[in-house]
Amino acid sequence: MNLLKLPGRRTLAALTAVLAAAGLVACDSPLPSSAPEPSPASRATTSTATVPAGLEEFYSQDADWYPCADAGMDKVDGDANYSCAYVTAPLDYDDPDGQTIELAMKRRAATGDAIGTLFINPGGPGGSGVELVESAKGYFSDDLIASYDVVGFDPRGVGNSTAIDCLTDAELDEDRSGSEIAQATADADGADGDDAAAAQKEIAEYVQWYEGKCEANTAAGLLDHVDTVSAARDLDMLRAVVGEEVLTYLGYSYGTYLGATYAELFPGNVGRMVLDGAIEPTLSAGEMTLGQAAGFESALRTYVADCQSGDKCPLHGDVDAGVAQIQDFLEVTKGAPIPTSDPDRPLTYSLAESAILGIMYQSESWSVLSEGLDQAMNQDDGSLLLLIADLFASREDDGSYSGNGDEAINAINCLDYPVSGDADSWEVEREQIQEASPTFGADLGYSDLYCQAWGHESTRERAAIHATGAAPILVIGTTGDPATPYAWSQSLAEQLDDGHLVTWEATDTPPTDAPASA
Repeated sequence: MNLLKLPGRRTLAALTAVLAAAGLVACDSPLPSSAPEPSPASRATTSTATVPAGLEEFYSQDADWYPCADAGMDKVDGDANYSCAYVTAPLDYDDPDGQTIELAMKRRAATGDAIGTLFINPGGPGGSGVELVESAKGYFSDDLIASYDVVGFDPRGVGNSTAIDCLTDAELDEDRSGSEIAQATADADGADGDDAAAAQKEIAEYVQWYEGKCEANTAAGLLDHVDTVSAARDLDMLRAVVGEEVLTYLGYSYGTYLGATYAELFPGNVGRMVLDGAIEPTLSAGEMTLGQAAGFESALRTYVADCQSGDKCPLHGDVDAGVAQIQDFLEVTKGAPIPTSDPDRPLTYSLAESAILGIMYQSESWSVLSEGLDQAMNQDDGSLLLLIADLFASREDDGSYSGNGDEAINAINCLDYPVSGDADSWEVEREQIQEASPTFGADLGYSDLYCQAWGHESTRERAAIHATGAAPILVIGTTGDPATPYAWSQSLAEQLDDGHLVTWEATDTPPTDAPASA
């Protein structure tokens, strides 16, 4: 009923986090004792790029960098030097004299003489750049982090910025474990006529309840202003505030849409820009979900084949049999959740599915998934799968949530994707999605129904992005990518007036009988 979360490519940094949480490796990071001195590039004079009329006050403000511990953003990687800052942005760019919000940035100072500032976004929508920059050493080469101050920022509505807040930690636990919407979707499976209508009504009522919780706990007006166009305008303001003439930017997954939108709005301010794992700007919400559903089913089959090629795989027979075993396992958890080390949090269907889907992003983590499936299927212990699901939801050991990605994603998507179709077409679409992904598709339909019930109307047109006049933009596409199919990167590179595609041929390819990806 919503687009899959796109958390960005999880490299070895995320794998290490999974293993560390499982007690298989140890990691410890010292905290900086003070904020670093600004690097040469950060001492640049204020940008002379054109300032949009009426926004002079925002563009000319200073980024007052200070020790991250003072802002509660004190996680670091190794001996890196970090500093943090909050800057002010208008809630509504059409009313710059009205309500304002705060945007959070975290800077990893260059280890050498900085030649500029690299802004990064991990995707989602709802992913935290403040968190991503903490893993910069695992993502980037020594040469890059010596040459650039790397700045992670939390887009409006996300994380440490003025954020969307809907549920308490306890309510999030309950919702993730299996909300009413999951049951309503299950009721819609195979239903006809009045039964399908009743299932849609149940979903709409759940969404309206959830929106009410968000409205009650979020800053007034924010839910109507977390669209990507507004976030791109924030990004241009941040560029100016740190003193850069042009934007140097790297975005993953949803971050490619943010970057491309920026290039469309501010082509003359584009410097070096890399968009990795592209979102196709012209697709509707339903088309996006269909492509993702096919991609994740294909990735699952690739995982099963890889698992069965080893000697510690809990899945037997051929690929079809292995996929069927995972489907059967998930079906069992609907009625009989698997016990975990936390007696109050058994592994439910929703949590198990979240763990499996999350690991599909990263083949390096597949051995962890195999271990988790073996524990759950053969030892009646869902602890490792629960831990994996919690990792992707940013749930800490103490039960708190360090991020709000699960709350922000739908609010942002529903402002970016206009509602299309009607109740009948949504049923046809749901059936197509389930056909594309027999394992996961039943839970991925009803994107437009969700946004219709959400009630915060999108005014964004889904249209090609050309970024006419921008500097060359590098688009990276990976074959076999489950969440952002390779064809989307091809399409974006073709749309951009000066787009250039680099293809990463994945070593893990789906078996020949796998469903075709969109």
